[in-house]
Amino acid sequence: MSQTSSPPITQLTWTSLLFPIALVLFEFATYISNDMILPGMPAVVKEFGADPVLIPSAMTLCLLGGASLQWLLGPLSDRIGRRPVMLGGAIFFTLASIGIIWAHTFGIFLLFRFLQGIGLCFIGAVGYAAIQESFTEVMAIRVMALMANVALIAPLIGPVAGAAVLQIADWRWIFIIVTFFSAVSLVGLWLKMPETSPMDRSPLRLGTLWQDYKIVFQNRRFVYGGLALGLNIVPLLGWIALAPVILMQTAGLSTLAYGLWQIPVFAGLILGNILLAKLVSSVPIYRLIRLGTIPMMAGLSASLYLLLAPANWLWLVWSMGVAAIGMGMVNAALYRLTLYASEQSKGTVAAALGMFNMVVFAAGIELLKWSYANWGNRSFVLICFISGLFAVLARRAFLRGPHGEEAA
Repeated sequence: MSQTSSPPITQLTWTSLLFPIALVLFEFATYISNDMILPGMPAVVKEFGADPVLIPSAMTLCLLGGASLQWLLGPLSDRIGRRPVMLGGAIFFTLASIGIIWAHTFGIFLLFRFLQGIGLCFIGAVGYAAIQESFTEVMAIRVMALMANVALIAPLIGPVAGAAVLQIADWRWIFIIVTFFSAVSLVGLWLKMPETSPMDRSPLRLGTLWQDYKIVFQNRRFVYGGLALGLNIVPLLGWIALAPVILMQTAGLSTLAYGLWQIPVFAGLILGNILLAKLVSSVPIYRLIRLGTIPMMAGLSASLYLLLAPANWLWLVWSMGVAAIGMGMVNAALYRLTLYASEQSKGTVAAALGMFNMVVFAAGIELLKWSYANWGNRSFVLICFISGLFAVLARRAFLRGPHGEEAA
């Protein structure tokens, strides 16, 4: 098992990739728990007699679960180790995935979606910190980009796979499949996850945590970077949350067609991550972030055509696909720079960044859900464009800040 003093990995080999593969399999399980159930949500609300307008709330609660414990898990892993905390998270998520199978009311279903969302806490606050500590800057960005591609298979195939399962079985079988992937990832993490924690010997007290987080959030570069990361992905998460309503309930597509029309969006995101992984060794990180801004804003700007033709869902799909290319190019690079914008322990910084992002995500989805219910596709594309515009402004402030681009 790797120790804290081990030097960062400078080359990618199959041996060095075993831990990222195990982690991304756990990430895949947490994501697919959301993506596979999306086409089944109309069946879920129908079975429990709930209002269909509550469908996006299942995703919102999952994201809030992902923000609920990061404040504790990051600093805890700084003290007792990344490995035991991450393994505990994999066990917790597996048990929550089993529990949702037995839900008998929509309220219980939402409760277990929140509990499943807690699994996201361990990825952001513990797993990603361990990845960043295990590899050099360029290798860490490349690994994160490659991991993102694997994780993105979940939203790419999840709706189609979920629709296929629903053709032959009850929606509960979706979570049986999720449980299987989670259990396999648990075994992989147990066997291959290294220990990278600094093993801080200071006691874990609320007062100490408050001061640590206060220092992190007083760092303007961190705040700009975190805001840019969150706003950068809000349009994509809004699309994931509302696509069942936009494509199935409003446009009248079948569950299978809905799943297939997700492909252009997530293919764009995967292409962006591939470009980032290939270019990061030869192009400065700051320039890559700026290059990614071009397709992102081009796609979001193109989507504004729906202000004139709100029923043109096909145009919306392809414009979101173009925007997703830029999102993929920006995310992993900006994450690395934001994580190291603060001098605090990386578990604490990763937790702060994860909480910040989850709150932005949840607020963005709820705003999009509320506006869509009142004004439809027009409000959806307008809010997505504004989110992207503010993400660009926050990125510019981040790159211009002290220790920013001039320090590269």
